[in-house]
Amino acid sequence: ESGSLTMTSFIIKDHVNRSQAPSWAPDTNSNCTFCRIINNELPAYKIYEDDEIIVILDILPLRRGHTLVIPKIHYARLSELPADYAAATGKVVSRIAQALTKALNNTALNVVCNQEYAQVVPHVHYHIIPAPTFGTSSESTKCSKKLSSNQPTMKEMHHMEFKSRRELDEDDGEVLVKEIRARL
Repeated sequence: ESGSLTMTSFIIKDHVNRSQAPSWAPDTNSNCTFCRIINNELPAYKIYEDDEIIVILDILPLRRGHTLVIPKIHYARLSELPADYAAATGKVVSRIAQALTKALNNTALNVVCNQEYAQVVPHVHYHIIPAPTFGTSSESTKCSKKLSSNQPTMKEMHHMEFKSRRELDEDDGEVLVKEIRARL
């Protein structure tokens, strides 16, 4: 117990008075990947778009159907996102989750919004990630039941899954966009 407290204190002390990375400053959106997608400066597999929100497929999906719901206003942290955009984002997360579960015939989802920790792009966004399914033919969603006592820990499984990410196949991306849009 005291060892973990010491470790936690050490980690916290490392962050006290640490200067903020420039990419996390408010309104720093000129080089933001999502702002560039929103402004049509970068390509994306767009599933949905309205005045406040854009929804795209993740180009490095954890699993087939890994989708990103992104407010069109640039805020790096969810805790700073204005309430009206948070509400609009929540409505779209729900709508996309419904369409995604129908398109993939898989009701198990993981919905995640990281803030700084594990957040690669400093722009608020939600991941909607279909859960692995047992006995499917798709390698990106297949999860085999292992009967061995040497099963990896949850942390090891997440690490293996993260390392197995592959760039989204262009043809599959186009098919997924059509399948999800058809269910909106």
